[in-house]
Amino acid sequence: MLSFTLPYTLHVLAALAWVGGMFFAWLILRPATAAALEGPARLRLWLEVFRRFFVWVWVAVAILAISGIGMLHMRFSGFETAPKYVQLMMGGAIVMFALFLRVQALLLPDLRAAVQAEDWPAGAAALGRIRRLVGINLLLGLAVVAVASLRLPL
Repeated sequence: MLSFTLPYTLHVLAALAWVGGMFFAWLILRPATAAALEGPARLRLWLEVFRRFFVWVWVAVAILAISGIGMLHMRFSGFETAPKYVQLMMGGAIVMFALFLRVQALLLPDLRAAVQAEDWPAGAAALGRIRRLVGINLLLGLAVVAVASLRLPL
């Protein structure tokens, strides 16, 4: 089914970029910055990391939504007739997007304001809240990938 190959490949690559980026940030970059940088430098670095990474998350979200809805209609006649694993993937994606929006629209401005004001305790608190939501989103993303790859017959 050649027409299914391109959206499927784009979908997998977009999920890999988003979930893999969170995995790298949470499990590799976060502990490395904590070990190597003092608080102010660490907070400034995270602002730059988020600025760059969130552009790619928006690209991934767009690709995931377009390719996912496209594949839903190519393979099934709609959400109601899609298997449970597809419905779970879509539900998980919606929750992940909502958490990402919360980070970008509500928490990141707090971090930015704290860094600009050189209020390092407030910046550390904002970064901690972001870290928790990214951790939750990472777990959700891994669960969605597991459901998708296993195609669990729920």
